[in-house]
Parts: sequence; C-alpha cells; structure tokens
Amino acid sequence: MKHLFTIVFIISLFFHPITKVKAQGCVAIRSFSGCSGGIGGGAVPQQGEWLAGANFRYFKSYKHFRGTHQEKERVANGTEVVNHSYFLDVSVTHSFTNRLYGSVTIPVVYHERSSMYEHGGNPPNGLGERHNTYAYGLADIRVGAGYWLLNPVKHTKGNLAVALGLKFPTGNAKAKDTFYNQGDERNQDVEKAVDQSIQPGDGGLGVTIEAQGYRTLSDKFVLNASLYYLVNPRETNGTMTIFGTSELSVPDQYAIRIGATYLSPVHGLSFYLGMRDEGIPATDLVGGSDGFRRPGYVISVEPGVNYAAGNFIASLNVPVAIERNRTQSYQDKKATAATGEYRHGDAAFADYLINASLVFRLGGKSAPMRHDTPMIEFDQQ
Repeated sequence: MKHLFTIVFIISLFFHPITKVKAQGCVAIRSFSGCSGGIGGGAVPQQGEWLAGANFRYFKSYKHFRGTHQEKERVANGTEVVNHSYFLDVSVTHSFTNRLYGSVTIPVVYHERSSMYEHGGNPPNGLGERHNTYAYGLADIRVGAGYWLLNPVKHTKGNLAVALGLKFPTGNAKAKDTFYNQGDERNQDVEKAVDQSIQPGDGGLGVTIEAQGYRTLSDKFVLNASLYYLVNPRETNGTMTIFGTSELSVPDQYAIRIGATYLSPVHGLSFYLGMRDEGIPATDLVGGSDGFRRPGYVISVEPGVNYAAGNFIASLNVPVAIERNRTQSYQDKKATAATGEYRHGDAAFADYLINASLVFRLGGKSAPMRHDTPMIEFDQQ
C-alpha cells in the first residue's frame, strides 16, 4: 500500500493549487483549504484562470502530552502510541472573475497506528503486545468560494480574501481493523473501529470560514497571514471507541498562520518563515460537544522554500512544533465535575511535519508566476 501511495503521489504532483498542512498527532485535525485562490501582488489569478496541483504531507507522532507536560516515560517504557500518517490532496481552483474564485479538493489518506494499550493493555498491569492498525482511502471532500475584497488590478501591494466552503462527509468515519489480545481470553482477535486520529473522515457536514491576506513591504519582503475555522454542527458520528465507552465526536477545528516571504536574488527562489497555531477546541461553536475527542493545539515555527519557473511553483515547508498542549476535553470536564477527581486525557504529537506541493497555472489573461509576487501559501489544518 505504501508503494502504491507513493506512485499515486508522484503522478498527481501536477494537480494541486495551494500548500496544505495537517496538524501532527492524535489530536485529529483534518486538512482543509477552501480559500485557495491566492497569489500575491500583480500575479493574483485573473478571470478564466485555473490553478491545479498536488500536495503531499507526512508526519510521525509519538510524544505524549497531558496539557503541556510531556510524558517522557511513555517513550522510555516503550508504551508510546506511534502514528505514521500520509496525506495526498488533489485540487483545482478556478477564477470566475479577477476577484471571485472557487475550489475543489479531493483528499486521500493512509495511516498506520502502532500501540500496546489497544491490544491487551500497557504493562505492567496489562498483557499487551505491540500491533498495528491501518486506515486508508478517500477523505472528506471540500468545496469553497472566495472573494478578494480589493480590486487586485488597482491594489497590487496588498489584499484580503474571505471565503466560505463546505466539507462533505465522504471519508469513512467507521473504518475498522483487527485488534489483538481482547476480551477475557488471551490472544482473542476482534474487529473494531480504529482510533479517531486515523479515521479517514469525521462523519459530519461542516462549514468552513476562511480569510487570507498579504502585504508587500518592499521588493524583498511580503507579509502573509491566514485564518481558518471549521464549524461542525454534528455532535457525534455513531462510531464507538475501541473500548465502547463513547461515540466519536465531530469537532470544530481552527488554524492561524502569519509569516513573511523573502525574495532571494536567485530568480524564482524565495524563502518563508512564520508561526502557526492550529488545534481542536474542547467545545464547538454550533451544536453539542459531547463524545470522545482529543482537543488541543500545536504552535509551530514554520520555515519553507518556494521555487517558481514559468507557470509552475514548487514548495517545501517543515513546521517544527515549539508548544504542544492536549487540553482538557468536554468529557474530561464532565467526569471531573461528577466524581470530584480531576480528569485530563493525553495525546501523542509529532516533532515536525514534511509538506511538499507543486502547482501548475493555466488559462486566463494573467502573466506567468513572477519572482517578485510569491504565492500566498494558505495552508490549513
């Protein structure tokens, strides 16, 4: 499956418009980017233009946090949960006018999860053995429409776009695999739903609210910023946790990103450095917040490099986590209030994320991507 996924990624490098990022770990932040119409300055897409491309992401999560405290003993004792996650997004964006655009993103995922506690329990109290579970396939398709608030022909130094979108529950939110050493009998194998963090979909119809903007400071520096929020009204999706204690939650999520692009003396080559904050809140804006979820956030420093040549642009970004916080969930708070004993679950996070994309631009009346007008990398979780 991994070899097949790599082949699909290589073939589809020609079909994705904007860099996207998924947060790292058991805090299951999905990747969305409906507001993907942006190229800075005079290279903002013109009426009739298309952006097409592919984005590939990978991370390994294995460091456990409860709040901001890292439970280093999990790795030392060999009881850590390890997720290897691969993401491939194929997207197309079309500019209906020089200000109004729409986009469609079709994501595919592949996950491997290794644990002991799901296969008999962590030692010394459990008899667990380390095994893997897998989930892969189509994830949740997104569509969106955005609008540049200023006329890009007249306002070449800066602009702001806002967008609304829909996230459809096309990904499987009930994916199952085999779990070992279950039940009263040793070595009993059962098929159950895999962990929430590796489910291809979340099972809910969501609404995305997005904004992206840029400001040219000089002929060498451009400021970039983006804001994203997913509203998921559905409370739970009917899928039970492996131990049957609760249905899986369908949570909201958010991402905030700000940084600057440096245009190097080498034609077509630019560098990015920024900060990002992405996470899942404990309570939702609309609808209930019950069900199992691992809320939390990741704050990262995000270096990146871009290279533009003609109508192509390639990007590589590697966000590195500087703060990881598994916050107290809604269920944690309810249990604390009911029992009087403080309850706070944990989650595993990655140290960094590898994110690569290639974009192709065609049609319309605008000129090829220019060295002095770098793409706004509106990447979301």
